[in-house]
Amino acid sequence: MEQYFKIGIVTAPFGIKGEMKVYPTTDDPARFKKCKTVYYRRSDSAEALSEMPVFEVESARVHKGMVLLKVKGIETPEDVAKLKKIELYVDREHAVRLKKDEYFVADLMGMEVLTEDGAKLGIVEDVQSTGANDVYLVRLAQGGLLPVPAIKECILEVDPEAGQMKIHVLEGLMDLVQEPKSGSEA
Repeated sequence: MEQYFKIGIVTAPFGIKGEMKVYPTTDDPARFKKCKTVYYRRSDSAEALSEMPVFEVESARVHKGMVLLKVKGIETPEDVAKLKKIELYVDREHAVRLKKDEYFVADLMGMEVLTEDGAKLGIVEDVQSTGANDVYLVRLAQGGLLPVPAIKECILEVDPEAGQMKIHVLEGLMDLVQEPKSGSEA
């Protein structure tokens, strides 16, 4: 299971006192207000997540869909400009508390998907939000992508620690397999 979760990306300075605009990558941008520390690194960094340096958060507020974040040691717009595109993370201990049957997308990615009788179906490749419910895109062992609705009639069991999900294949679901696109279509 993932130990760190990306919650935002620094986009630009805000004002003259070292505040930074952060594009939130979390469902709840207001969660920044509860953060005492955030880990950071550049997206192209080879640095291990466990070795990330830490910012001490002084203040956070939501403004026009962005988070305005002030951290200790960053005092000017020029300081912030050097941090553009820095990714911000929290550790699992300080992550948002999940309700029953809720999971972090990071924990679902790469999860093995089994049918209810234990046959290996594939691997979760992506999670899409549709508004009504999420859809897990499962890369099938034999090829193609299967959109699996995240509804209780379909998702029987999710075990993030084991890295497995058991599903009931609803009637007609396999008809929705998206075949890989060939590059030679005319």
